[in-house]
Amino acid sequence: MKHSDLLSQAPSLAAGMAAADHSPDSQLSQTRHRAALVAGWNLAPGSTVLELGCGQGDMTAVLAEAVGPEGRVVAVDVAAPSYGAPVTLGESAARLTAGPLGPRIDFRFGTDVLDPSVDFPAGAFDHVVLAHCSWYFASLGHLRDTLARVRPWARRLCFTEWDLTPGSGDQLAHLLAVLIQGQTEAAGAHGEGNVRTPFSREGLLRLLPEAGWTADGSEPVDTGELQDGDWEIAACLDLVAGGEGNPAALPEPVRQLVLSQADVLRAVAKPRGNRALDAYTVTAH
Repeated sequence: MKHSDLLSQAPSLAAGMAAADHSPDSQLSQTRHRAALVAGWNLAPGSTVLELGCGQGDMTAVLAEAVGPEGRVVAVDVAAPSYGAPVTLGESAARLTAGPLGPRIDFRFGTDVLDPSVDFPAGAFDHVVLAHCSWYFASLGHLRDTLARVRPWARRLCFTEWDLTPGSGDQLAHLLAVLIQGQTEAAGAHGEGNVRTPFSREGLLRLLPEAGWTADGSEPVDTGELQDGDWEIAACLDLVAGGEGNPAALPEPVRQLVLSQADVLRAVAKPRGNRALDAYTVTAH
């Protein structure tokens, strides 16, 4: 599907998401971002796709639109259908499944592809997709093992994540929020946030050959419409203020480092409208 064609479908795709009932503007911007990503990956109609970390299906819906009625998307997530607020994964999946894209999508929640019972034939998929989910992994080793596990199943990898290198000073608040959450997790205080293992684009490119993949290229992705900077700043400040996994449980030197960075975060973050970090996309075979 052409870039312009897929982007033109973004409003209807966003309206079909359950989260649009609560924040339609945010949902539209998230869907437009994913439509631009998928258009750049040039998925042919009729393609089969394995999506890892599908969450509420923001990317799933766009992938299903791109592959067309003859295509198929197997959307996998380790989380249970009851996870998520104000809309759970199960509720969002049910909305998509009941809509026109439903026949093209197979949601599988509570599924870890590292479980030996989860298996697919070699070459079962044209593409495996990970979109803004890799920082949720417990470690780089866990991500490497997952990418190695799916290597025989898919011919091509399509990957996107936030870029830790800020392109401008007004992205510093998002960067700090991410690093604080990553340091807290690395030191053993596990919270409920999504950011567990933030790593750089260069780190991913070093990891891919270890998992059997050869990168074809990497491109920057504009994120000017996205609200993720605000979301991660709020999650970080809630963590530091005493949420589950708060710094009180950390070794004292790490705790002081985290608290000092949180002071800087409060000083540079705006009440809202903080610019998100840029993202990048990588394809590999």
